[in-house]
Amino acid sequence: MTAPGSATGSAAGAAADPDDPSSRASGGAVPRAAELFGRVLGGAPDAVFSAPGRVNLIGEHTDYNQGLVLPFAIDARAQVAVRARDDGRLRVVSGQQPGETVEVNLDGLEPGAVTGWAGYVAGAAWALAERGHRAAGADLALDSTVPVGAGLSSSAAVECSTALALATLAGDRLAPEELARVAQLDENRFVGVPCGLMDQMASSASRAGTVLFFDVGADRTEHIPFDPATAGLVTLLVDTRAHHSLADGQYARRRATCEAAAETLGVDSLSRIAPGELDAALAGLGDDETRRRVRHVVTENERVRAVVELLRTGAVRDIGPAMVASHASLRDDFEVSCAELDVAVDAALAAGAAGARMTGGGFGGSVIALVDRDRVDEVGAAVTGAFARAGFTAPVLRLVSPADGAGADG
Repeated sequence: MTAPGSATGSAAGAAADPDDPSSRASGGAVPRAAELFGRVLGGAPDAVFSAPGRVNLIGEHTDYNQGLVLPFAIDARAQVAVRARDDGRLRVVSGQQPGETVEVNLDGLEPGAVTGWAGYVAGAAWALAERGHRAAGADLALDSTVPVGAGLSSSAAVECSTALALATLAGDRLAPEELARVAQLDENRFVGVPCGLMDQMASSASRAGTVLFFDVGADRTEHIPFDPATAGLVTLLVDTRAHHSLADGQYARRRATCEAAAETLGVDSLSRIAPGELDAALAGLGDDETRRRVRHVVTENERVRAVVELLRTGAVRDIGPAMVASHASLRDDFEVSCAELDVAVDAALAAGAAGARMTGGGFGGSVIALVDRDRVDEVGAAVTGAFARAGFTAPVLRLVSPADGAGADG
């Protein structure tokens, strides 16, 4: 999933009202979007909103199988400066697309009418209307610090910040859960990527200092404290800079295989299969590839449950083996890893990381590793060295920690 973005930045802060994103300030956000607004569109915006990218601690390719995920928002954000207009049109500029202005008529707007980066913005207005919300005409300036193609949900950040801005401008207040569904509809139907709900829910509903335990099938969220520092750890993000795109059909094929397997097994989703039922379910499937896909989903849900229970007791370091097992399952059973991701995981673990795994949809993107605070430089050097020996582009290393979800800036 891709959308306009650039190098990482910081714009996270404390939640003013956890149940109302429109009042959730993002603290010290640098108003780059407001500066862009004045420079290109002229005058001042009425308001500025932002939404974060996300990292998934564990629980990959389970959301569209109605399973369990455990993401958290990061401090890289997509920021939207917005001003109302009364002619039913959107006029949009992006800091990542200098010199380009896109104008859209909201009347009769349909999927396919706007493509490229502006489709994520126009699609937010369309999705609001589809779900019965108001979306005002507006001038918008978008500026994002969520890296594109890194598996950090740059698209969800744009969708959530834009939908929140347009709805609030029109006097419509969206709960975080509804904001996430509007953003998912944008990506599924307008942009055309059949993603699950995890990315948008993490971008809209996350809270600083916690991971978001989201049971998609039960439509239930819980904020679980996550503070690696108490165990002397940090979360190191390795952006492999390998190509990452879910629009090329690989993601859609994985989802279609899972849905076909669920139909064959007579369940409404693969997450209905209990661990004790897995062997019987696999025996009822006709090919090895499908069996491996199903095995990943069922075992990944169990790994999420195990990690949640460990975090409830504060045993952060002990989640490392589950992270390693998750990566192996994604690599071997779901086949969504790549050479760069595998090298990053292996090098981090060899240098002493407590746990490491790919994060995001795969086929490139990023790795998240739990690393002792006093070994960050050592682990980072090991990963960078392994990339150099393999002839890969040098990775980008960042420390990340849980941040707040979408909200008003300033």
